Amino acid sequence: MTNTMRLLLIGGAGSLLMAPMPALAQKEIPKAAGHDQCPLGYVNTLGTTCVSPVYYEVAPTHGQACKAGWMNIGAGYCKKKKGPLGIF
Repeated sequence: MTNTMRLLLIGGAGSLLMAPMPALAQKEIPKAAGHDQCPLGYVNTLGTTCVSPVYYEVAPTHGQACKAGWMNIGAGYCKKKKGPLGIF
């Protein structure tokens, strides 16, 4: 197999990994009041919402600190900690 063919195969496999996820796999949240950006792990839809291909349990902070067992992910939101490291 030539180097050009290998590069094409690797590039094709990489583009499949970056293909958009089905809409059902996305979690959509509204932007928090007073914020024009999205929290960590979310993508700005350039409207009033943020989406993520991964389901996260999030809650707005309303200007307060996150509850125990939750972590601040910015832009007015906290995410519930999961797993032994508390990050996934």
